[in-house]
Amino acid sequence: MNIRHLLKRGLRNALLSVGLSAALSATAAETLAAETLTVDADGTIHVDGLSVPVSDLLSPEARAIQAARLVQPPAPVLREDGVPTARIATDKFQKMIAQQWLARYPARIETVTMNGVRTDVVTPDAGIAPENQHRVLINLHGGGFFAGAVSGGLAEAVPVAGRGRIKVVTVDYRLAPENRFPAASEDVEHVYRALLTRYKPAEIGLYGCSAGGTLVAQSVAWFQSRHLPPPGAIGVFCSGAMPGFWYGGDSFATTQMMNARLQATDDDMRDGAGSLYLAGRNQDDPLVTPALFPQVLAKFPPTLLITSTRDSAMSNVLVTNARLLAAGVETQLFVQEGLGHGEFNYVVGSPEAAQAYDVIWRFFDKHLAR
Repeated sequence: MNIRHLLKRGLRNALLSVGLSAALSATAAETLAAETLTVDADGTIHVDGLSVPVSDLLSPEARAIQAARLVQPPAPVLREDGVPTARIATDKFQKMIAQQWLARYPARIETVTMNGVRTDVVTPDAGIAPENQHRVLINLHGGGFFAGAVSGGLAEAVPVAGRGRIKVVTVDYRLAPENRFPAASEDVEHVYRALLTRYKPAEIGLYGCSAGGTLVAQSVAWFQSRHLPPPGAIGVFCSGAMPGFWYGGDSFATTQMMNARLQATDDDMRDGAGSLYLAGRNQDDPLVTPALFPQVLAKFPPTLLITSTRDSAMSNVLVTNARLLAAGVETQLFVQEGLGHGEFNYVVGSPEAAQAYDVIWRFFDKHLAR
């Protein structure tokens, strides 16, 4: 297979990673940039003679939601001046998802300030199960460290609270660009300390997706630096604890065409949401990228990792899982077919969403103290 054909299959970054950059002429790069990409109504993507349909192993419900997503134009690469507009769009979408989950799992939502940090406490209308009276979960919402406040947290907290019949506290941590690292880790610490006055560490679970998943890993490392005991179990979803977090590796190179996203390069994405929060920080730091430090990972509690085959973060998740295992940590890895970044939360009403939340709850139910 020649280099030009590999480029046209969205594998330019894979070539660069194995040292073939010298073979990428200006002409080849221009050819890649000039590629046309079209998407059929059923979600089938066409680029330069290649076709990528939505996975035929998905449920009809998930296939329909995937097709509707893929026909939408991709969002532009985020820059700091675009944050206000991006927040509005993100909040609108997350409100819709939260309402869909609330229709399935009605819940009471109470805004509570814990050690100066705003949180939303989600209590299912079905009541707290007897075995969960002395257990609690903390959710850290996604949103690239720049968005997802309130609505994003509720969209992720309501289905877990409803499925497990457990109280979930979703943290409205400080966001970039107004705030920089380690603001979010500090806010999680404040909420964790507040809950430690009412719960034992082994009764507390911590989870999040995308930036929230990365923040979970960062928070556990942060707790170590503050001599706090680890929670009973954690969930790192849709992201990892290696540099790049939700980008990088084979999955970034190979999922771009499957997600109808060829216009953004690896450098574009690394300069986007994550760098707003981590501006000026060296990622060779256990508080930023704990997966680079075995001595930090060795103190992690049991960890559930979730990704999917069209998730740009899949490689980061897989490598994070491998490093946790090497450090002696008990992990569970769940990889879903055909979904994109964090989409198990968005395919509301599908068997894929139901299975993901079954896996999440069974994991915490197994590992949290009763």
